[in-house]
Amino acid sequence: MSDPAPILSLVIPCYNEEGNLRHLIAAIREAVDPLNLPYEVVITDDCSKDNSWNILKDLAAKDPRIRVQRFVFNCGESAASWAGLKAARGQYLVTLDADLQNDPRDLPKFIEALKSCDCVCGTRVESRGQGDNIVRIISSRIANSVRNKLSGEKISDAGCTYRAFKRECIGNLKFFKGMHRFLPTLFKIEGHTVTEIAVSNNPRFAGKSNYGVWNRLFASFYDLLAVRWMKKRMFRFEVAEKIN
Repeated sequence: MSDPAPILSLVIPCYNEEGNLRHLIAAIREAVDPLNLPYEVVITDDCSKDNSWNILKDLAAKDPRIRVQRFVFNCGESAASWAGLKAARGQYLVTLDADLQNDPRDLPKFIEALKSCDCVCGTRVESRGQGDNIVRIISSRIANSVRNKLSGEKISDAGCTYRAFKRECIGNLKFFKGMHRFLPTLFKIEGHTVTEIAVSNNPRFAGKSNYGVWNRLFASFYDLLAVRWMKKRMFRFEVAEKIN
């Protein structure tokens, strides 16, 4: 008998995370298995330079719920996230990082919150000091303030990519570099409802962060302007009736 189709897909971009991957999968199993919910883990290796891909292949060989893919060349977090979302089969999609700063133990809270909205965004406002140094905290706050100011949003932690949403949220989206930072705004443009829940922010388990002040603010500035333009110019429509 074949495994049931997954209801939940955990989508994870990966770049040089060899020290985290086995611990990440163990933490996901511990959090999700008790829910008795068919799930899959889709991990996209963004052409890592370490041993990540060999570890991913080993994990996938031992558990059919783990599906992995690898880019030919490094494409960035947005591309790895989008490739995973396109490959995912679940009714509900969850994006999280591979470094274990996003705690899988928060997953039940996301699933519960999805009962009343289309997208649930994690916010680390209360827990930020638990896992990050002062430079990352300040750079994140500056970036979040600028994004909200220019995009007209009120998202308390736009830099947190720990999110859960229904599959239909990505149905009409078009991929562009940097899009992972703006998914809540893009979902709202499409008419979907978005809410936030507080999540933990653990210290990085192993390896080092690939993102700093430049990535959080300056490198995404042109993407932010594009999203601002889309928010003002895009329109939605619904067909009331069709004949032939």
